[in-house]
Amino acid sequence: MTDFEPVSESIVVEKQLRYYLLGAIDATEIDEIVFAFHGYGQLAYYFSKKFEVNSTTNRLFVFPEGMHRFYLNGTSGRVGASWMTKELRETDITENNLALNRLYSSLKERFSWKKMSVIGFSQGGATASRWLNSSKIECDCYISWASVFPPDLSQTDFSQTIRKKLFVLGTEDQYFKDENFDKAIEFYRNFNFEIVTYSGNHSIETEVLNSILDK
Repeated sequence: MTDFEPVSESIVVEKQLRYYLLGAIDATEIDEIVFAFHGYGQLAYYFSKKFEVNSTTNRLFVFPEGMHRFYLNGTSGRVGASWMTKELRETDITENNLALNRLYSSLKERFSWKKMSVIGFSQGGATASRWLNSSKIECDCYISWASVFPPDLSQTDFSQTIRKKLFVLGTEDQYFKDENFDKAIEFYRNFNFEIVTYSGNHSIETEVLNSILDK
């Protein structure tokens, strides 16, 4: 009897990247566009609620959603989204970058802006970082919020098209406890990120966000 092993193959198919807009949706010329990437298990719609008080007539928020959705508990109920897992990781990274480039090009056809900022929260920070690194899009301000910087990126290359970089972290963040908190701060500081800490856990704090964006 012969043992057979399954052979992995793949085909290219079209996928849809869902995103939400908040703020200056009806304008064609805006002061600032902000791409905000949600974390693991979140949906872009609910993630956007953290940003509502920061939406103005001159600022447009863009919330892309991870293309992998799943039930958070069991087989029904609340749904969350993810940017990737360890399975077919490189494929997911490539597809994320391609989809985000298409989104960027589509928005450039609808809007013109003076300033561009990118916020990557938690897992979304890795996706945002990889997108900026691969696309070489000029970014005025990049905010890594409670996110681990992707070890596969070159720090030197990543800095070339980004004018200002911030790392934001809550002192009670459950994913950065004790020595991990200090290590994260040290890493980003050595990478020439401005460090912003606040009293809070693993979440977007509206007041902190507002103070950063309105500087």
